[in-house]
Amino acid sequence: MGKPTLLYFSEEAHQAIELAALCNASAQLIERHVFPDGELKLQLPSQLPERVAIFHSLHHPNQKLIELLLAAPTARKMGARQLTLIAPYLAYMRQDMAFFPGEAVSQQIIGKLLASLFDALITVDPHLHRVSSLSQAVPVKNALVLSAATLMGDFAAKQRANPILMGPDEESLQWVVQAAARHHLDYAVAKKVRTGDREVEVTLPSMSVQGRPVILLDDIASSGHTLARTTELLLQAGAQTVDVIVTHALFMGSALELVKRAGVSEVWSTDCIDHPSNAISMLPAMAGAWNSLTEEL
Repeated sequence: MGKPTLLYFSEEAHQAIELAALCNASAQLIERHVFPDGELKLQLPSQLPERVAIFHSLHHPNQKLIELLLAAPTARKMGARQLTLIAPYLAYMRQDMAFFPGEAVSQQIIGKLLASLFDALITVDPHLHRVSSLSQAVPVKNALVLSAATLMGDFAAKQRANPILMGPDEESLQWVVQAAARHHLDYAVAKKVRTGDREVEVTLPSMSVQGRPVILLDDIASSGHTLARTTELLLQAGAQTVDVIVTHALFMGSALELVKRAGVSEVWSTDCIDHPSNAISMLPAMAGAWNSLTEEL
């Protein structure tokens, strides 16, 4: 059946090439041309083995989803039988129900689209709320979820002595609990009320942070406003330092500067999204997940 192939786009070359090496796979570039009117032309290898994965982290998702819509059927035409999407960051998972009549439930729509294109999906800490498993959101044969939480806890324990791990909202509790477990770290979560895309109200938990280093843990950092406001409150409450570890470092626009101005000492992230803050690699875990799938063919 030959060596599997990992297809990638130019902006993710270094991650994809390292991942392919970990999987003993061939790394092949999908060439992209953008026409003046914004339409895309993709060029895939003219021959592919039976086992193929496309590596594409879906931040800035709108163009990337069109790229997958073009690339996946072409990969099958060129020989792929088992086609896997490795998307460390999975977009459009927030909107999982219609809050008002006429709202598009993007999780269901995008999930079904991806399931129609791929046999398997590998992702990291997807932002799921009211569904219990990734396969409910993306109904593929194999939907594998990796978590960065334990690695984030290991990293936190090395960076600060006896830190408190804190989630900025109740949704982050699942990751904070996992991160704290192995090293028996203290943890808590704040409460958040969002009044707009960039407006949040945060209430700290009752735990004392006086004189203690606090590390904020979350799955996604986007606008930075929640992390910034939580940091301000923690420093006012006497925290020695406040640092941030996130799985997905979106940090749109001036978000990173906003967080730093609020008083955050260090910002660390996984390499699920290429960013200067990357400090924790998820590539070995992704390699193990894809290897487990390729063995099934």
